[in-house]
Amino acid sequence: MTQTASALAAAQVATTATGATNLLWLTILIPLVSAGLLLILGRCADKWGHALGVLAPLASCVIGLAALFQVLGQPQGQRTYDLKLFGWITGSDFALNAGLRVDQLSLTFVALVTFVGTLIHIYSVGYMKHDPDRRRFFAYLNLFVAAMLLLVLADSYLLMFVGWEGVGLASYLLIGFWNDKTPNAVAAKKAFISNRIGDVGMLVALMLMFWGFGTVSFSGVFKAAGTASTGLLTGIGIMLLLAACGKSAQFPLQSWLGDAMAGPTPVSALIHAATMVTAGVYLVVRSGPIYSGAPNARLIVVIVGAITLLYGAIVGSAKDDMKKALAASTMSQIGYMMLAAGLGTVGAAFAIMHLVTHGFFKAGLFLGAGSVMHQMKEQTDMRRFGALWKVMAITWVTMGMGWLAIMGIPPFSGFWSKDKIIDAAFIVQDGQTWRAWLFGLVALIGAGITAFYMSRLFFMMFHGSNRWDDDMDPHESSPWMTFPMIVLALGSVALGWVLSWTHFPEWLAPVTGSVSDHEPVMPSWAITVLTLVVVLIGIAIAALKYLKQKVPRLAPPGNWLTRAARQDLYQDSFNDTVLVRPGQALVTATRVVDTDVVDGAVRGVAWLSVGAGRALRLLQNGFVRSYAALMAAGVIILLAIVLATRV
Repeated sequence: MTQTASALAAAQVATTATGATNLLWLTILIPLVSAGLLLILGRCADKWGHALGVLAPLASCVIGLAALFQVLGQPQGQRTYDLKLFGWITGSDFALNAGLRVDQLSLTFVALVTFVGTLIHIYSVGYMKHDPDRRRFFAYLNLFVAAMLLLVLADSYLLMFVGWEGVGLASYLLIGFWNDKTPNAVAAKKAFISNRIGDVGMLVALMLMFWGFGTVSFSGVFKAAGTASTGLLTGIGIMLLLAACGKSAQFPLQSWLGDAMAGPTPVSALIHAATMVTAGVYLVVRSGPIYSGAPNARLIVVIVGAITLLYGAIVGSAKDDMKKALAASTMSQIGYMMLAAGLGTVGAAFAIMHLVTHGFFKAGLFLGAGSVMHQMKEQTDMRRFGALWKVMAITWVTMGMGWLAIMGIPPFSGFWSKDKIIDAAFIVQDGQTWRAWLFGLVALIGAGITAFYMSRLFFMMFHGSNRWDDDMDPHESSPWMTFPMIVLALGSVALGWVLSWTHFPEWLAPVTGSVSDHEPVMPSWAITVLTLVVVLIGIAIAALKYLKQKVPRLAPPGNWLTRAARQDLYQDSFNDTVLVRPGQALVTATRVVDTDVVDGAVRGVAWLSVGAGRALRLLQNGFVRSYAALMAAGVIILLAIVLATRV
């Protein structure tokens, strides 16, 4: 059994849940009930629905943080709880309870989802103030939080799948919240379908688990994984990765993420920071014992992460829509996390550490973008901004903290988490030095491009000349919106240091395995210095282009790479050519078969029945003389038969 599997097997010694840990099911139930009430009561709850919508995740946050601090007070080996809720599925050879897995990984996500989610709810009070459907919006937000909490707290892959689908449903409802506009409805549908493709991977993985292990519970699967064949574990690992690619917008299922910006900005913050796209990373890290026995599947995870972090960074460098630039940024940062998760014990803990810090600074960046949109009449084109720091000081400072954090400038939070991933990428595994150099350089180059596109975004929004339209009068947003931004900015500044100081990787060790003590191909201090130099170069290039030069209000055509990046490197064109059009042709062919062959056969049977009925109707016309003639004909025929047989 591998190190990760051994650690998890040791953690399976469940202790009895007491106190706040025994109430964690309420963190799911409270926002779920709140969502139901807000939807059922309808317009009756319009005046106070937003208040209930905020209180629900706040209550979940209080319970979740209480459980976290309770578990922190327990010895390292007694921090895993299996909390049974009720009997769920019972059969002759299969039984599964609905229960919660309370451990270091799930509690980390509970704290992130509820705390950041509550701040986004508070922000939404101000952002959606004038929307007539604000009550329904909060219902969907609550549903989103409840589904994500079920996903991360479930004690089996099957129950996780329920939360997995709930997150997909909530994202569809929120992305298409303003569905009276066709592009918004199309974006919601695109996200929904892309995620359904990934969900096929989850379903196949569940089938393989049931076929190979006879169970889908975490404890049963992880125990069996220690002795399972490499082929079976590889198949399960690849299918789980497909599911993760759908939810986390990783290559090749990333095309939906940019279009998802059609929803209200708080939705973007919630999807990118605390829910939805983080689910794929959770799935891969939670499934560590499976990947530890499937090195090829683990390598594919690393490759997918490496491709996506560069893909997202390149696309983000050419977007003029600030929300789409931030969406590409999320894609890239999740790519870093997937790369680290694929490195196993070398990087899994750092993947989660970066996920937590990213949750704060990315939420802050999106909420800051929403603050700007609110004051610029929903304008998102950065070429129409500039010099906003003079009139939106709080938004400028808070987004500035997020900008410095995502680039990994010390001592901001990204420095403590993303730089650890870059270090881990340079570590030699299985004696393959070339692989360490390849993935290490990819991570390093990604850091430089990140610095460029994030500096481009920050400079175009807040600095340079004033490029507003004449009817614009931007000013600072209301306290409902600025308070969450300030709290998230504080996390952008200090959270990475706090997690490092409190030995966060050691906290996760019972789930992710102890961080392997390996040296990278070059000293860690050299990697840190090199990373900082690359980041500073990226900032300098952006400053020369967007501070020293005048930014035109209309984007120039640019070179071939810029044009391709503006079109998401032609991902939609590829999908349309390779998947959509052949799919439409197949549907058309199927429709022809259905209409002409299947329906034709049915219509033929009906035609024969009707024809036979019409023929018989001639014999049943109601005239006595016709019946007498038929009887006479019958007698004559019978006599002829008798006479013929005698002869």
